[in-house]
Amino acid sequence: MRGLRLRALRILRIPAYVVVCWIALGIALAGTDQMGRYGLGTELAVLTGFAQGAGVVLALWRPVPAWTLSLAGTVVAAVAARPTLVGHPLPGPDWPWSVAEILAHAFVLLLLALRARLRVALAALTATAVTTWVVQGLIGGATYTSTGVTAVAICGVVVLVGTAFRGLGEARTQLVEQETITAEERGRRTLLEERNRIARELHDVVAHHMSVISIQAQVAPHLVENPSEELKENLAGIRNNALEALAELRRVLGVLRSENPEDPYGLGAAGTGAAPDTPQPTLDRLDALMENTRAAGLDVVATVEGEAPVYPPGVQLSAYRIVQEALSNALRHAPGSQVRVEVTHHARGLYLEVTNSRPRGPVPSSPGAGHGLLGMRERAVMLGGHVSAYPTLHGGFAVSAFLPRDGVDALDASRSGEDSAAPGTPEDLELVFPDDMDDMDDMDDMDDMDAMDDVRDAHGAGARPPTGEGST
Repeated sequence: MRGLRLRALRILRIPAYVVVCWIALGIALAGTDQMGRYGLGTELAVLTGFAQGAGVVLALWRPVPAWTLSLAGTVVAAVAARPTLVGHPLPGPDWPWSVAEILAHAFVLLLLALRARLRVALAALTATAVTTWVVQGLIGGATYTSTGVTAVAICGVVVLVGTAFRGLGEARTQLVEQETITAEERGRRTLLEERNRIARELHDVVAHHMSVISIQAQVAPHLVENPSEELKENLAGIRNNALEALAELRRVLGVLRSENPEDPYGLGAAGTGAAPDTPQPTLDRLDALMENTRAAGLDVVATVEGEAPVYPPGVQLSAYRIVQEALSNALRHAPGSQVRVEVTHHARGLYLEVTNSRPRGPVPSSPGAGHGLLGMRERAVMLGGHVSAYPTLHGGFAVSAFLPRDGVDALDASRSGEDSAAPGTPEDLELVFPDDMDDMDDMDDMDDMDAMDDVRDAHGAGARPPTGEGST
């Protein structure tokens, strides 16, 4: 792609080169004609005139040598024309700069200022002014019309304009580079924030288990008749290690936990709650989450299939957060829509799908940061699952996720070959973000089965195809 752009730019430069060559030819012919009026002879007139034209063409690639050639041609022409100024009737000829020489030198200085550094352009302008002063002021001539001040003034304006355009281009380039760096830093910071958020919640789960281990180690000696001293010492060591780990976790949680979290839709986002020690949510609280969403203005319908096994706390927490973020996105980007939440319990894990219909009203500006899908993906990948997000055929949006029943153990088993059927994270995982939901209207004329197959292929294995609008 980049090679095609470079080739297109090179092709576009050809007309500009042709135009510059014609301008150079015109300047050379005009300079030759004017030098001929000075009576310099055909050879010298052609030499000085075409030196100016060659300088214009050379400035396209080598502006500094072109400036040298242009100034040298002017000096040679001025010195050679000086004897003819004696006894010339008034008004005298333009000297030491002719009109063609001023045009040629100004064009060369413009290209020099556009391509070279400021100090180089100022040095060239200074050398031009000093040379003009030496030829006209110190050497001088007889009868002539002075053009030195005019030539230096025009060259000064040209250098000023070229320098300004060069500075503008550099500023624009730096702005683009800074925006690119800022976007990369923002993406990196967002990823770290999402991982920090996930770590904060999982630390709560780990702290709970460490507390249980400490209590069990403390109670265990009382459940055994006449426990040995070795058993008591080992259990005491387990309890002390658990308490030390719990203390470290509390220190980490004190740093990670947010004191003033934002929850614009009242759905209880991660880290929120009336108190910082609120237990982390599980699948049992999905009903309350959907009630809050209905109160916020969405028509939510939930279906549950299969018998729910005992999931690890991390799987339940991630499932709750994924559904929560999908509902929050529907509130932000599809106000008044119908939402269907599907929770399916499989033998190998938990499948979630949240589908919303086309928004019924105007979409307000979102108060969120717009990185919820990234958080979903991080949670699923951490457990060995995967997430797919895609627009539906009817203008809505769907988010589907699969979380292995045993968390990361399912991913490890699939990689080691123990359970090849266990779903893992697909290597070609891709989150699709629709730029314009109206573009999906063009797909309504497609054959339904072919369209569903295309979407299924586009979003990888394990992701269910979009099911249309979230109607009841």
